[in-house]
Amino acid sequence: MNHLVAAGVSYPIDAILFDKDGTLIDFIFTWGKWSEHMLEAFANQLEAKHLPPMQLDIATLWGTRHAPNGVIIDYDRNGPLAMGTIEDLVAVLAWQGYLAGMSWAEAKLAVEQCRQFADKQLNAARAAKALPGIIPFLEQCRENGLTLAVVTADETDAAVKQLEWLGLTSYFAVCIGTDQIERGKPFPDMVELACSRLSLSPSRVAVIGDTNGDMKMAKFAGAAVAIGIAADAGVESLAKLPDADAIIVSMSELELRKQL
Repeated sequence: MNHLVAAGVSYPIDAILFDKDGTLIDFIFTWGKWSEHMLEAFANQLEAKHLPPMQLDIATLWGTRHAPNGVIIDYDRNGPLAMGTIEDLVAVLAWQGYLAGMSWAEAKLAVEQCRQFADKQLNAARAAKALPGIIPFLEQCRENGLTLAVVTADETDAAVKQLEWLGLTSYFAVCIGTDQIERGKPFPDMVELACSRLSLSPSRVAVIGDTNGDMKMAKFAGAAVAIGIAADAGVESLAKLPDADAIIVSMSELELRKQL
């Protein structure tokens, strides 16, 4: 039997369910770039239609932090970009178009064009990077015969594609995207569907993610443990994951043990 040791506590588990962005892959490397393309394209749409710029600055709109040159360098782990689905982000941006003077139909069409542009740029660059310590931990899980799955707010096809770019797909038995369930995070649907596909009880799985939405999802599903991964161990990071059973900075802090 596998036991996962986190923050000094041992949890008997049969599987680990990973969030993708900010947990397996570098969030800013992928979604920072995507957001910059998306928002730049939308600003160009407003200018081309001779409409005023967005009423909210980008940081307020997405929940991001920017360098002086405007490049996205960090994100609010509980903000729209981190926790929202693509549909959520499209709706947020379409609302800005409506406020600027577009009809709702025009705003939706404009944002869809921006999304297609951003997706194309992301795919061309194959913009994905595994976080430090991820691959060694996945290898350790494989050696211990532990079942792994991905539960992500991203759409399934996009998530699988990014995992393929990094050569990670073979580690995971299933990948559950937000398009496969009725309710996204923080509701338990993703965990429940993953466990159903794997013929496992949620009480025997660990959930690892970087937002409190991931932690709430785990709690609502009755998971064995909800582990939050934070940028650092500071008070601010800890405060943003109040529902975590344990908080780590990297996967190297976790330990797997075989027990009879």
